[in-house]
Amino acid sequence: MSAPQTQPLFDCSVPAERTRGLTAAARAVRAGELVVLPTDTVYGIGCDAFNGTAVRALLAAKRRGPDMPVGVLVGSWTTIDGLVSGVPQSARALIEAFWPGEVSLVLEHAPSLAWDLGSTRGTVMLRMPLHPVALELLREVGPMAVSSANTSGNPPASNVTEAITQLASSVQVYLDGGPSGDPVASTIVDLTGARPRMLREGGVTAEQVEEVVGQEVDRV
Repeated sequence: MSAPQTQPLFDCSVPAERTRGLTAAARAVRAGELVVLPTDTVYGIGCDAFNGTAVRALLAAKRRGPDMPVGVLVGSWTTIDGLVSGVPQSARALIEAFWPGEVSLVLEHAPSLAWDLGSTRGTVMLRMPLHPVALELLREVGPMAVSSANTSGNPPASNVTEAITQLASSVQVYLDGGPSGDPVASTIVDLTGARPRMLREGGVTAEQVEEVVGQEVDRV
């Protein structure tokens, strides 16, 4: 049995509906509301990264606190330069090798930025997803705070129906990009220290990261 439809749902496999859905999602993001969007890993719940009220609503929808901060998705390689205090060569190498794709980079965020993503301790986790719907929305609205589209303790949504079942009316717009395939999380690499640290191994292995950065990676 399909999940009850509670909020606008747009089938992005239909060109006209995709256009309407992206317009509605962009409007919602700019209004400080939440949207569900497909990515190349799992479905995400997202909002304007610079709207602290929206980020708190996102955390509330997931039923989790600020101790688990939200990452940020970007729509281009160059966006990162305005978000962090510096981009080390290791980050440039990983971006060139894996973006858009399944690698999230943790860097020190620019101190001038007015955002509240949770208890980040001055850092931000950034990724550029390899999904056309996500990229089109990101290029329209700018950086988005995005987390997996599920409530705390439940598996991440691999299709829009699973997202609707868990998040219901807490989300204003749902974009259906079809099933995400195997729900593999992104690999997370922390580049804030002297050596890269692998916080989570996902779609990209530690060995692949080490080959790109040219040094051994510490593993948590």
